Amino acid sequence: MNFASDNTAGVAPEIMAALARANEGFALGYGNDDWTRRVEKKFSELFERDVAVFLVPTGTGANALALAHVTPPWGAVLCHEDAHIAVDECGAPEFFGGGIKLVELPGDNGKISADTLKARLDNKASWGPPHHVTPAAVSISQASEAGTIYRVAEIRALADIAHEHGAALHMDGARFGNALVRLNASPAEATWQAGVDVLSFGATKGGAMGAESVIFFDPKRAEGMSARRKRGGALLSKHRFIAAQMEAFLDGDLWLRLARHANGMADRLSDGLTKAGFAPKWPVEANEVFAALPAALCDRLQAAGAVFYRWDADGAGNVVVRLVTSFQTTAEEVERFADLIRTS
Repeated sequence: MNFASDNTAGVAPEIMAALARANEGFALGYGNDDWTRRVEKKFSELFERDVAVFLVPTGTGANALALAHVTPPWGAVLCHEDAHIAVDECGAPEFFGGGIKLVELPGDNGKISADTLKARLDNKASWGPPHHVTPAAVSISQASEAGTIYRVAEIRALADIAHEHGAALHMDGARFGNALVRLNASPAEATWQAGVDVLSFGATKGGAMGAESVIFFDPKRAEGMSARRKRGGALLSKHRFIAAQMEAFLDGDLWLRLARHANGMADRLSDGLTKAGFAPKWPVEANEVFAALPAALCDRLQAAGAVFYRWDADGAGNVVVRLVTSFQTTAEEVERFADLIRTS
């Protein structure tokens, strides 16, 4: 009953097998290998246009390098106040961006609304040299830190506002697969066709050992990124092992099958909680479930072997817990957890 994070899961067998195959023989380093060329082609096919792809080993690296690339040191990145880049990346975007400023915005259900973004950007008195930073990027998390997703129309609205103010739209897609399988949209429709300029495409949470990528939908915008990645310590010498993971992840839509399973387990978990009287705090739209439980119940669940994070207090004497499912989560685990809640 491990619901701490999809990071706690292992590696999908198909990806582990691809790593074993990539371990045979020799290959040139630093991305000069056949695996990388094939992955670059796969991404262009997936998004239905030529894209510039930069594989990196971590999601924090992907976000930080992407934002640093589209934001000058005197620029600002607007994001939700609970965004991973603002809360959980130890100042990496600011560091790699040479001092860029993150401007945090409030928003229900973990998302920024178009009205909130427009109001902030329209406040011209707070932007621009010589005394103020310049808005250069808007970053949204898909799925959000609350486990919710942006619909295509919401992405388009935010992109239009960002572009009107000269800012790029970045999408933190650490759980992009989990979000996409909920949307009635293609990868292209959910990204560049909706106005996304740069995407951090995650595979690690979805079943890889450690594989992420930065995707620029306008290759011209990626000029200099290869040097930025190297300078940032994110270019692996044995690059083929990242590329082999990503190739297997994308092959035959494995990434979407794994995401559907994780989401299905989250739905099942949500249903069990609701039936026990603990309906989730936010809509369950990806593979994260947040619920307010009595502290004593949390103690009993964890004593019985359930693993999860106590996220916050709800102000009514309960603890908001985060429960995350993965491609490895089984229906038996979910049912056992639900049974414990019902009988505790």
